[in-house]
Amino acid sequence: MPLKPSKALITSLILLTFILFYLYFTFLSLSSLSANKIPNFSSHSSLNHCNLFKGQWIFDPNNKPMYDETCPFHRNAWNCLRNKRDKMGTINSYKWVPQNCSLGKINPFEFLGFMRNKNIGFVGDSLNENFLVSFVCILRVADNGVKKWKKMGAWRGAYFPKFNVTVAYHRAVLLSNYQWQEKKSDQDGVKGIYRVDVDVPAKEWVHIAKFYDVLVFNTGHWWGPHKFPKETPLVFYQKGRPISPALDFLDGLEVVLKSMISYIDKEVPSSTLKLWRLQSPRHFYGGEWNQNGSCLFNQPLEESQLDLWFDPSNNGVNKEARQLNQVIEAALQGSDIQMLDLTHLSEFRADAHPAIWLGKKDAVAVWGQDCMHWCLPGVPDTWVDILAQLIRRYRGDDTYIV
Repeated sequence: MPLKPSKALITSLILLTFILFYLYFTFLSLSSLSANKIPNFSSHSSLNHCNLFKGQWIFDPNNKPMYDETCPFHRNAWNCLRNKRDKMGTINSYKWVPQNCSLGKINPFEFLGFMRNKNIGFVGDSLNENFLVSFVCILRVADNGVKKWKKMGAWRGAYFPKFNVTVAYHRAVLLSNYQWQEKKSDQDGVKGIYRVDVDVPAKEWVHIAKFYDVLVFNTGHWWGPHKFPKETPLVFYQKGRPISPALDFLDGLEVVLKSMISYIDKEVPSSTLKLWRLQSPRHFYGGEWNQNGSCLFNQPLEESQLDLWFDPSNNGVNKEARQLNQVIEAALQGSDIQMLDLTHLSEFRADAHPAIWLGKKDAVAVWGQDCMHWCLPGVPDTWVDILAQLIRRYRGDDTYIV
């Protein structure tokens, strides 16, 4: 006669089964969380051993831009094809090749389909606008019905109705709110001040936190005496009162970054991909922009030249990018905002600025050569390729890395 299992044994087996089920589903949950963890996109990390931010520019005559001077989103001074800039064919024949892999060009149809019902926002100064214009001119290839979009405080943007996707730029050059306050008397040589409330986001982007699925921030190019000379200085306020002692530019930037990064971490949903684009380098040779600085180069710089141009210890006119990056990188520590380190790859491209081809007769006489912004089409198109890859990777698709 077969033995009947005891009631205690049956109870133990049932309990063991429940424990195994619990452990199994707990493991699945942890695996899912791990898979969705935001990757670090700084130059110090790799994507499957592929560092998108380190590599070299290779001349490839088959490399062609996706748009031309007819894109309706162009800004006049950056439309180097229409402005007849020399050697535009050569400028756009260089292809960025990352270490240990190749970077595919964005496919506008696939990317917009991938981002259907999603929105991408840029916040910061005109270099992020430069980035935005490149992006929407490329994406326009996939949707001829694209419409200009300037809602929710956006400076400019595009809505792609076929895919219900918005891509827009919010102009906030210091990120914090700032405003002009004129003095009644300028006996001390100061005409007035720009009051910067370090703990108050600029109104142009304060209400967008939950609208965008991807946000790309930057600031930096306005943090210097070329924008705010002694006659019209920045004065920093916190909680409505002037900060004492007064802060210089770099200390003010540090306080603003700390406050704005804290705001972003608190207000922007954790599901949003948050990126901070590090500085875009300038290429003034022979002097500052208002001292006959020039960038009439015919080819990219060699890697051996980069430190001479950009290392702050050399005190050159283009030290700004690396100097500010040090402050920005330190401020981002402990945040879930990821660094989009496009500085190094852009340092090579002294040949790719608008320079003297600005589209207006007297522009150079008034403003000097533009060795800060980029020709379009041009270097920002590569930024777009990298951004598209990082967005797809964040959302679980590595299609573009080979």
